[in-house]
Amino acid sequence: MSVKISASAGYLPKRIVTNDELASIMETSDEWIRSHTGIKTRHFAIGENTSDMAAKVAVSLMEKAEVSPEEIDLIIVSTISPDSITPSTAALVQGKTGCVNAFAYDISAACAGFVFALSTAEKFIRCGQYEKAIVISAETNSKMMDFKDRTSAVFFGDGAAGVLLESSQNPEDESFIAEELHAKGNGKVIHSGRIEPIQAISAENYPKMDAFYQDGRSVYNFVTDEITVHMCEFLKKEGLKPEDLDLVITHQANLRLIENIAKALNLSLEKFQINVQTAGNTSSVGIPLALSEALAQGKRPKRCLLTGFGAGLAYGSLLLRF
Repeated sequence: MSVKISASAGYLPKRIVTNDELASIMETSDEWIRSHTGIKTRHFAIGENTSDMAAKVAVSLMEKAEVSPEEIDLIIVSTISPDSITPSTAALVQGKTGCVNAFAYDISAACAGFVFALSTAEKFIRCGQYEKAIVISAETNSKMMDFKDRTSAVFFGDGAAGVLLESSQNPEDESFIAEELHAKGNGKVIHSGRIEPIQAISAENYPKMDAFYQDGRSVYNFVTDEITVHMCEFLKKEGLKPEDLDLVITHQANLRLIENIAKALNLSLEKFQINVQTAGNTSSVGIPLALSEALAQGKRPKRCLLTGFGAGLAYGSLLLRF
């Protein structure tokens, strides 16, 4: 049994937010944001929620793969900004797209979410019981932001992207080469939507949720000290060197981090697919969005490395071929 990626698609909301617009509501500037992050613009979902964007991607994937909604067996949505804690965003996508035969659930692994979700769906297809799966990352980060926190709010944007997986009896269709996933339990470096337990039984109790927060310096150190080592060791286990890769897609945290990763791997930025300058940090969406852009540009890499990292701390890599 082979598992192939038969379609990819992405979606960005129409509303483009510039650095200057953010500077009008918080103490920052276009020059500071560009110099520190490389981000010029991002998209905000005004009046759209996470399931709305994810459903648009699902429809696009089925159209590209020429698959009917009734043929889909599984929908997994990676998100840290769901419509609600329950029901799952994936269940809402199932209802909005008419995939009546699909079971659906969410995965929360922050910016590593697409890598984790894609790995999970691949196992369902490979077991032979299911034939077609949709994997989507979708984030409405804007609704989780504290726009007084300039250290976080300037980074993030909204969007959705994903792939459609199918089973195949042809070994040449195989898209998956290798994987390695990790978690390093730490709830302090990055967190969003924390809900505190009640301290007493009272009619005044009402659930409250906090805004997104990240310790930028700790994130930077985590990526530069550990993620690049993970990437090199993962490739070494597969008998590969960084220069053997045709395409590298990492979490689109910010341009400076991606530049540091490229330097650590001794690779040209030309080998990286990057969208953070115009889409911002879209959390788990950055990797599948970049993948859909690369495939739309006609790239068909024989060795494509996807590496995600984020809150959890969760991180991991997938080696794919197209």
